[in-house]
Amino acid sequence: MTYEILPVGDDQWSIVAWLWQDFRHDLGAVVNGFPLPDGRYRHEWLDEYPAPDRCGYLAWAPHPNTGESAPVGFALVRGLGFADRIMQAFFVVPAARRGGLGRSFALDVIGRHAGPWAIPFQHDNAAARSFWPRVATEAWGSGWAETTEPVPGRADVPPDHWIRSR
Repeated sequence: MTYEILPVGDDQWSIVAWLWQDFRHDLGAVVNGFPLPDGRYRHEWLDEYPAPDRCGYLAWAPHPNTGESAPVGFALVRGLGFADRIMQAFFVVPAARRGGLGRSFALDVIGRHAGPWAIPFQHDNAAARSFWPRVATEAWGSGWAETTEPVPGRADVPPDHWIRSR
């Protein structure tokens, strides 16, 4: 699959908002997430973008039916100008998975921001538990570690996993 990775333009945050709903729907089974009364999923993290210490990227690929460029994923990064860059959210639409796009997309975003990185994900997210260690090894070799940390205010759920480059 050919694709292009571009920073989210000022007029493209609504595209990310649409993909965000798919992202949260995808996580629903992992985090026991229900939509809010208005039918949308939680979006408070997304509402913090754009900001001086945050940025986003969209992955674009030709639509299989029209050939027109279509958004197939997004990445949200926070912590620009701070000690660690944090991959706050990362998503590739299901139809674009399994062909290497996610790995290339993640490595591209990591490569755009020098310095230490932190990548959190949920314990019960089996796909992320498989994906992110492979990406970390490709990005940093053996220069990373995975830890677990309690979810703030949620003693009832397993701790989150955090991958940190050294």
